[in-house]
Amino acid sequence: MTSTVPAPVARTADGHALQAVLLDMDGTLVDTEGFWWEIEVDVFAELGHRLEESWRDVVVGGPMTRSAAFLIESTGAAVTIGELSVLLNERFEARIADQVPMMPGAERLLAELARHNVPTALVSASHRRVIDRVLRSLGPERFALSVAGDEVARTKPHPDPYLLAARALGAHPSRCAVIEDTATGVASAEAAGCRVVAVPSVGVIAPAPGRTIVRSLEDVDLPFLRSLITPMN
Repeated sequence: MTSTVPAPVARTADGHALQAVLLDMDGTLVDTEGFWWEIEVDVFAELGHRLEESWRDVVVGGPMTRSAAFLIESTGAAVTIGELSVLLNERFEARIADQVPMMPGAERLLAELARHNVPTALVSASHRRVIDRVLRSLGPERFALSVAGDEVARTKPHPDPYLLAARALGAHPSRCAVIEDTATGVASAEAAGCRVVAVPSVGVIAPAPGRTIVRSLEDVDLPFLRSLITPMN
């Protein structure tokens, strides 16, 4: 796996140090974090259990297996992780069957990155079947690749998904800008050695050295992302 030890940053042929932009999906590009919670509430209600609102911050942004395990343990529901994962994914796919709502600024940013031929990857903890469904709305041609949570041995908050995406794009993690909306995703990207822009959707993301927090994607454009990667002589 790609080393997380920062290497000297040099400028690319176009004069910029930024090599790639890696983006989370739910809550970052598409307004779907609330969908997941609503579906979880509905499924557990059908199983005879009520979810506590405080649990939302625990499961948001995490891999399906972790979220499912937490909710099953917390409620004592008579369902396996595998069974629950299937239920949640099926409900989610049905929910977004017609159209996936984009986050403010997402369409413009993706178009700008594509127009300037910036290598871009979608990196999500969601399963491949869900990512492929969402990509129909986002436009698969806008991404050089996508990484799903069920395609890596360790998904977010581990660094593996972002290390895999950077390596596949031929970029060093320290020269990748990552856009994330949850603390789990931010932890994953920072552990990989990437420069992170946090756009909180659900829950609070605390300030930290090297971390940039913005109100929405409307505050993010290519010059802004390029400014985050400082070239070294």
